[in-house]
Parts: sequence; C-alpha cells; structure tokens
Amino acid sequence: MPLPKPEYVSDVWRDGIFANKVVFCTGGAGTICSAQVRALVHLGADACIIGRQVEKTERVAADIATARPGARVLGFGNVDVRSPESLQDAADRCAKELGSIDFVIAGAAGNFLSSMNNLSTNAFKAVMDIDVLGSYNTVKATLPYLVESAAKHKTDGINPPLRGTGGRIIFVSATIHYTGMPLQTHVMVAKAGVDQLAHSVCIEQGPRGITSNVIAPGPIRGTEGMERLSTMANNADPSAAGRGLPSGRWGTVKEIADATVYLFSDAGNYVNGEILVVDGGAWHVPSTGPGAEFTYPDFLLNNDEIKGVKGGKKAKL
Repeated sequence: MPLPKPEYVSDVWRDGIFANKVVFCTGGAGTICSAQVRALVHLGADACIIGRQVEKTERVAADIATARPGARVLGFGNVDVRSPESLQDAADRCAKELGSIDFVIAGAAGNFLSSMNNLSTNAFKAVMDIDVLGSYNTVKATLPYLVESAAKHKTDGINPPLRGTGGRIIFVSATIHYTGMPLQTHVMVAKAGVDQLAHSVCIEQGPRGITSNVIAPGPIRGTEGMERLSTMANNADPSAAGRGLPSGRWGTVKEIADATVYLFSDAGNYVNGEILVVDGGAWHVPSTGPGAEFTYPDFLLNNDEIKGVKGGKKAKL
C-alpha cells in the first residue's frame, strides 16, 4: 500500500520536476535513503537502489515504486560497496536498463556504539571501508554517467534548464564529528572522510558541471541509526527525545528527503561543495543530542555495558 505523500515529501515541490531522470542510491533500502529516493520517484524520477540483502532491497524497491504510477525502481541486492567491481556492475546495469544516471546518493554506512577500549581494528576498518571506501567506489562507478548527465543539463543561473537538472551527487554524512561524541570513534573518523571526499569531488569535477554536496542528518526518529545511538529511540513519549534540542523534537525522514529534492532541483544549481545540516540545531547543543543519556566520563571509566540501544553491547563488524 502506498505511503501517504506527507510522510516522505512536502507539497511545495512541483510534480514532474525530475521526469526522465534516474537516481542511483547505495544504502537505498535504509530508512533515510529510501525516503530520499521515494521523494525523487514521486516527483518523476526512476531509480536503482543498491543493498547487501537481496530480498529486502527488492522489496523496498517495489514499495518505492508505488509513489508514482508507471515508476521504474530497480532493487539490486548482493552488492557490496567495498567492492569496486560489484558497484561498477550495478551502475552499468542501472544505466543500461533505465537509460542514464543523473543523480547519485551515497548512503551506505555502518554504525554501532563502542568505546575505543572495546573497538577492534577489524571493526574500525569495517566502518571505514563501508563509509569512506564505499563512497569513493560509488563516485568512481557513477562518475562517467554523471559527467554525461551534467553536459546535457547545463544551467546558467537565470533560465530554467531546458531538460531539467542532472550530474549531481549527495553524500549522506552525520553531525557527531563536528563536536565529538564518545563511543563513536570509528564513525566520526569515517564521516569526516566522507565530508572531505564530497569537497574533493566538487573541486575536481565541478568544472565538468558536477555538483557534490553533503546532507548531515541529526537525530531522525524511526531510523535504525537512532536505534543504535540512543536509548530514547523507542521512548513512548516522542517529546522526551527532543527535550533540550533547539527545535524541540527529533526530525523526520521527510525533512531529509526535502533537503535532497532541494539540492537536486533547479533551486540548488549554485550549491556545490557544501554540508547541509538537517538536525533542528541539535549539533549546537551536543550535550542534549543522541547518546547524551550515557553519562560522561563515568560511563567510560566504569566500563559500563551499553544497554538500551540496538547492537550496542559489543562491536559486531
């Protein structure tokens, strides 16, 4: 059954603005990335979502396709972003079956809570490989298609592009590395690398018409990420999770999707190499953000067991 439109995209966007465009998204079966893709599909795009689990990826792709009659959404499972060959094959299949790749979302990521004392080298490397190497492999696999798309969809900042926009990539990052957070060494280092990769793509590929930006979500309710970071994720009182945050609440996946539409649309033509934080101001007051319920530094000094979050007792990667 199709999701109600207000759950994944605002009414401010005109239907059809991404007609005849194709989006390629790693991590596309996740809660945030699937909402991003769903919004683009609703507004006219076709899509390929990439994931490790075959059944889940195909099921989410079929569900996203309900956002618009006639939408084509392909789900490519058994694809490992750490493998350049695997990603290249997925990108080539996407372009062959749907005709192009105009937009890319690099959203594959790994996360769990672990102190540095308990964080193995292999676990640290796994997150670096998924987030940083996976994002780089995504760029390498899709860049020729993005350059081709950018050449077809040039903008001058005055006149609307005749064929719409294209040649754009968004990296999904985070905010925890802006101020620091205990139990997240691996993720902070990885996301800092993702941010800088986006800047490098802007600098080197901008002259070819590419725009490369970062969306950094803050605490977003209903996501697996928050289930891994905060004991408040399953709190029966939604207002409790947002207590102390400037906006007074956790965000929604729709608000990340709207930011995505903005950066890929005609409104985002001159935005390049930027980090768009979507967190209701949370990173400015990190003491009230995700993980604040773990009392610092007592929690670390006492070697307390991590409880109340998904996958937080030990590093499993």
